[in-house]
Amino acid sequence: MGPDVLAPITVFGSVVLIVWIVYHHGAKNRREVLETVRQAAQSGTQLTPEVIKALGMPQKKKGGDIRAGIILLAIAAAFITLGYTIGAVENDFEALGIMAGVASFPGFVGIALITMGVLFRDKSKDAE
Repeated sequence: MGPDVLAPITVFGSVVLIVWIVYHHGAKNRREVLETVRQAAQSGTQLTPEVIKALGMPQKKKGGDIRAGIILLAIAAAFITLGYTIGAVENDFEALGIMAGVASFPGFVGIALITMGVLFRDKSKDAE
């Protein structure tokens, strides 16, 4: 296996490894919190929302879908810009079409998340 094969495998493998580490740590933390809640419920301890929040249960952030959608749209714009830049350097704008196709995936998911965030936001929390 030469460097032309090993380099991309290393780059993509490291991304997968980082995502797995973050996911594994989060799942382990949630499992430990739920075990603590289970033990408290079995012993008859009263669990208030403040206690559960103090234990570290993740809270859904206000506007999370909209934020994620904006980030995905920015990633889509970055892919299109990359395609344009490659086309300008090579003086062949075929890369722009290819990168626009790649950008359509995060772009459409971003549009869907923004739409869901706007349409399904909790009106009662906005009044507070």
